[in-house]
Amino acid sequence: MNILPISQSRLLSAKISYTPRNVKLGSAVNLLTGTGVTPQAGDLVLARVEKIGQHAGLELTNGRRAALFAGDEIVVCYGNRYAPDQFEAEVPGDLAECHLVAAGGIAAQALSWHASMKSPTVIAPIGLLANDQGHRINLSCAALEKSSHPQSLPYTLAVVGTAMNAGKTTTAANLIRGLSNAGLRVGAAKVTGTGSGKDIWFMGDAGARLALDFTDAGFPSTFRSSPAEVAGILDTLTRHLAKAGMDVIVLEVADGLYQAETAALLDSPVFSKTVDGVIFAAGDAMGAAAGVSWLRSKGLPVHAVSGLLTASPLAITEAASATGLPVYDKRMLRDAAILSDLGVCSRIAASA
Repeated sequence: MNILPISQSRLLSAKISYTPRNVKLGSAVNLLTGTGVTPQAGDLVLARVEKIGQHAGLELTNGRRAALFAGDEIVVCYGNRYAPDQFEAEVPGDLAECHLVAAGGIAAQALSWHASMKSPTVIAPIGLLANDQGHRINLSCAALEKSSHPQSLPYTLAVVGTAMNAGKTTTAANLIRGLSNAGLRVGAAKVTGTGSGKDIWFMGDAGARLALDFTDAGFPSTFRSSPAEVAGILDTLTRHLAKAGMDVIVLEVADGLYQAETAALLDSPVFSKTVDGVIFAAGDAMGAAAGVSWLRSKGLPVHAVSGLLTASPLAITEAASATGLPVYDKRMLRDAAILSDLGVCSRIAASA
């Protein structure tokens, strides 16, 4: 392993991605290079773009998506990825060429990808960012402080779904809008997933006073995180939103019920203790029925169904019949009446 100095001018000339946005790069004065360097999830790496593939752009810290060109230097994080509609990827064992597997700034070795995806963008790691003592800089260094004090939480609703792209973020954002229209201070959090600002920016645009995600808790992604780590993310994010004075919290849990980390979280005592109600997003009535049944078997309070199926009036009718639950489309979710429609008006008001 070699420790080589890097100038701040070179570092800040690189395209710095969303995922490590909370890290103070002023402490990065060295690079760890050569054989014997084993990356870990969350390590910040300076890399050079070698060949443009699926990801031709990079989400920057300010929210702009910058176009990528071969030869660009970028600052990203090593991390694992689980995305059935995109890439499955893992942190490699060395600093050999690997891939940019998420526009938010995730470096990993792609293992498989959906047939609709191009080959992944190839990047060449130059070195891990390190401080003046030669210690690697990891995303966990900038994590929100964990609360050690008991604290009551505001009313908390969680949006979960059948799979990636079932309409969870759209459901969460429109629900945030409706609760905001009802005069409540809404906090939002994406508890699991892969580092990207798109979803929490959407939640902020919808009216969330504060929107956080797992990267704020020090994780570039949650794939292959332990159940205790994911439960810790949930606890950290909700407690910070409570401390910020939110009246109600809207959570999004990524991917579907069969994804390992999602299933473990929803089956955990921490989730059932934290969440007061669930809205389930699905693409069709059968998925809605199966998902609602699964959630009910865990003793979770499912209040309603939403998601992609609401594009079809017939699918709405089928889902309502199959689940016995109200089905809310985007317009209904963003109406202030959603507060009373969900049947939780008095409980939210009591915590406001």
